[in-house]
Amino acid sequence: MEAGPTAQLTFSKRKNFLIDMDGVLVSGTELIPGADGFIQRLLDREAKFLLLTNNSRHSPRDLAFALQNLGLQINTENIFTSAMATARFLNSQKPGGTAYVIGESGLTTALHEVGYIITDRRPDYVVLGETFGYNFEHITRAVRLILSGSRFICTNPDANGPGEGGIVPACGAMASLIETATGVEAFFIGKPNPLMMRTALNYLGVHSEDAVMIGDRMDTDMIAGVQTGMETILVLSGVTRLEEVARFPYVPGRIAASVADIIP
Repeated sequence: MEAGPTAQLTFSKRKNFLIDMDGVLVSGTELIPGADGFIQRLLDREAKFLLLTNNSRHSPRDLAFALQNLGLQINTENIFTSAMATARFLNSQKPGGTAYVIGESGLTTALHEVGYIITDRRPDYVVLGETFGYNFEHITRAVRLILSGSRFICTNPDANGPGEGGIVPACGAMASLIETATGVEAFFIGKPNPLMMRTALNYLGVHSEDAVMIGDRMDTDMIAGVQTGMETILVLSGVTRLEEVARFPYVPGRIAASVADIIP
């Protein structure tokens, strides 16, 4: 591992990239300085890349539109969400199955695209994702379905996330409520589960040895990259400070101040 961030990071051979969004390319609704130049360098070199997000609320089309409005040249095909990973996992486990879903259109669309039926009548799975519309009725229904035998799947383990006016409870926090009420543990698909990373690599059509994970969180992005056998780069433009890195039992391969310093 590099002792600290270097002025510029380059690569000795062609690489493909999995890139976290929040804290790496954007901060809230603002573009991180230099992110547009980094994406343009990827496009100029015709590198394969995906933007990864644990947030399951939005579809890739919606996210691409929002990023384009911030000045990033991102297409729908460049985005991979935990909702997409969840849908692919369920389809591999039980093709054409059924699910009771607590979530937004990004999750329901992904499930419909793999042929799943969304219902509250004896579903194969209860699937919990991100939403600003959690309510007691939905949670109670999910609890009863799980107690009746439906398997419990969550798009990601994040306990909280950014919202209007500050931090809001996220999927992991609501999952804990349901786990406590049912005594049934959820299976989490998103980062840091290596399943999310392997599914994204397969979607991109590349091998882990030829890929780099770029992220701002040690506890999701970096450990996911390490466990998947990828090269890792921690950027300090998000939640992790340099002095915090030594607290973890694993280390990133390299550290950069931001993606502005990465030359693919």
